[in-house]
Amino acid sequence: MENITFISIGIPVYNSESYLADAIRSVLAQTYPYWELILVDDGSTDGSLQIAQEFAAKDNRIRVISDGLNKKLPARLNQIIREAKYSYIARMDSDDLIHTERLEKQINFLKNNPNFDLVSTSLLSIKNNNDVIGARIYLPKTVTKKDALIGNSGILHASILAKKSWCRRNFYNEKNALAEDYELWLNAAIKDDLKVGFLPEYLYYYREEGNATKEKMLRGYTTQIKIIKKYSKGILSLEQSFSLILKFRLKKIIVLLADKFNLMHLILRNRSSIKVEHNLIEDYKKQYSTIKNVEQVE
Repeated sequence: MENITFISIGIPVYNSESYLADAIRSVLAQTYPYWELILVDDGSTDGSLQIAQEFAAKDNRIRVISDGLNKKLPARLNQIIREAKYSYIARMDSDDLIHTERLEKQINFLKNNPNFDLVSTSLLSIKNNNDVIGARIYLPKTVTKKDALIGNSGILHASILAKKSWCRRNFYNEKNALAEDYELWLNAAIKDDLKVGFLPEYLYYYREEGNATKEKMLRGYTTQIKIIKKYSKGILSLEQSFSLILKFRLKKIIVLLADKFNLMHLILRNRSSIKVEHNLIEDYKKQYSTIKNVEQVE
């Protein structure tokens, strides 16, 4: 047991009763069994907390934290970092699913590539009914300060596995609850502390439907504009900064027009524009069946 590396998996939970059980089951189905699962409830008003507690009652690797407050995502992510028992921390959202080999492949990557502090994966996009609607592949690259600032890091936030030491050097800005990952990558890159690896395999299943709302996207773009204004000096020229800000303002206009003419589904489709091959869909179906049928041993 002394040579086994344990992982702390953190899932912030807020009103996810329709999907939380499957998210937890996808952790239980991992081929890598050496983990703790920290479920931090952020003041849910539905049945999410009860679902979390029911799973925790049957598995001592699962613990639930709840204070009844709604502190928002960045605060809960920082809480997970402080609560984590182990030297590696995995992220996951409460309405998503993960491939059964995700943890095994990621921990092997970090062990075999000690110069990296974190590793991200590619994703398949799924609808609320769990059908696949698209894919995003993130190929290995060196992420520069400019990449991070223009939003081209390629890091899939919810899929990362990171060394806890890196997380403790790079806490989230709790005042930024809309683009917390964007600012995190940028701050780390500015400090030359963003040594990230990429697994092009589709190890994360992201529930895209419902995330491309007008309100959420507009607030996110507004936050990104503020961050660009705050950090662009020394990274971009004035012309480049102006062009980038203009791009995000145009995105806001596109979202407003799409919403007005009931075309938000086109934006959703464009976010995962890679055509999904038949073999990937079949693999996902097998994965989903395994996740749905996983048995929790008391």
